[in-house]
Amino acid sequence: MNICVVGSGYVGLVTGACLADFGMNVVGVDKDVDKVEALQRCEIPIYEPGLATVVRTNMDEGRLRFGTELGPAIEQAQAIFIAVGTPSRPDGSADLSFVEQVAKSIGEHLNGFKIVITKSTVPIGTGQKIDKIIREVQTGQHEFAVVSNPEFLREGSAIGDFRNPDRVVIGSVDQRAIDMMLDIYSPLRVADVPFVITNVESAELIKYASNGFLATKVSFINEVAHLCERLGADVETVARGMGLDTRIGPQFLHPGPGFGGSCFPKDSRAVVQIALEHGLHFQIMESVVAVNQATKERMVEKISQAFDGGLKGKTVAVLGLSFKPDTDDIRESPAIEIVKGLLDAGASVRAFDPAAMEAFREDWPQVEYCDNSYDAAAGADGIVIATEWNQFKALELRRLKELLKRPLIVDLRNLYEPAKIRAAGFDYFSVGRVGAQQEQRQEA
Repeated sequence: MNICVVGSGYVGLVTGACLADFGMNVVGVDKDVDKVEALQRCEIPIYEPGLATVVRTNMDEGRLRFGTELGPAIEQAQAIFIAVGTPSRPDGSADLSFVEQVAKSIGEHLNGFKIVITKSTVPIGTGQKIDKIIREVQTGQHEFAVVSNPEFLREGSAIGDFRNPDRVVIGSVDQRAIDMMLDIYSPLRVADVPFVITNVESAELIKYASNGFLATKVSFINEVAHLCERLGADVETVARGMGLDTRIGPQFLHPGPGFGGSCFPKDSRAVVQIALEHGLHFQIMESVVAVNQATKERMVEKISQAFDGGLKGKTVAVLGLSFKPDTDDIRESPAIEIVKGLLDAGASVRAFDPAAMEAFREDWPQVEYCDNSYDAAAGADGIVIATEWNQFKALELRRLKELLKRPLIVDLRNLYEPAKIRAAGFDYFSVGRVGAQQEQRQEA
């Protein structure tokens, strides 16, 4: 089947490469000429483990190519995936201008029955809007069907998620479209992956509801962590006790500096706005958004308290800038709030991240970017661990102690056991484990 994927960002590039890997003939279209030329040279613009190999293999075998001309790609395709950005507007609602532009182009170049599939996360009712735009624009009487096929890719493990998903959601009431989608995903049907086939509106809401629920779990455990610090409880023990309940599960019960990335913050705000537009207050999600912001701000306070005498004039080594490990994505990363807070308080920041420094440097040139963790620690008054990259989980403590002015670690991801760090002679602060931190102060 000939497939056109519009948009070669994170979702579009992973989708196009993996569909080509399923045996489809795929053309990825993007209006960014520099990006397309780089992709044609097999230069991947994002950091995603395994993606370069999949792209290169399928380009070499002739199933995957990239271009900037949308019209011809639409005309040659039987299925058109829309994977363009839907950024937040100032009020939190999703900006659908890119989606609408693509829908108009599809209408202008419609030359036979095609399925138009939204991969982008879009508000409920967007499928109807796309359908209306295409019908108003097209000059012929060609039939088409709009399908919602939301993505559930986790940055850092997107290839595995596409090949082995928990489920595939197909939103359509057109049987021809459903049959074509089942054909596209036939390798997953053979692997007994569950398929949820519903109408467009339900499929659109499944994505928002899923992300909203996961964001709620993150904010919930961060509130529990705050409570643990006040009461002397251990959040990791509490989380384990909760997670062993099969109705709850252990996923997303890891305390930290708040959630970030391209999905949870944007989708949480968008679903709040969707509810408001329909006369409802989605009170849980409103609280999730507020708690997440408060959590990020509280992390700056925690760091300031750890640095006795405040942050002014101090040098802080920040390890991790991306919103999560195994990605270079800094969108709404908690590290942004942390670095901003440190700089506003008069501190100097030395930072290291395995993948995200170039992206971070664009907005924060005043930060000193280092070659590795130890380079960042050299001469600093303490370390802040902001992202849980694997290489930060086994730092050479003796070496760090020799490099730092003060043996201080503020571990916002709870990567280390407090007793081990104390035994190595460090002042150690983590999230939701205040009992160990109080013991540390008493020993000091």
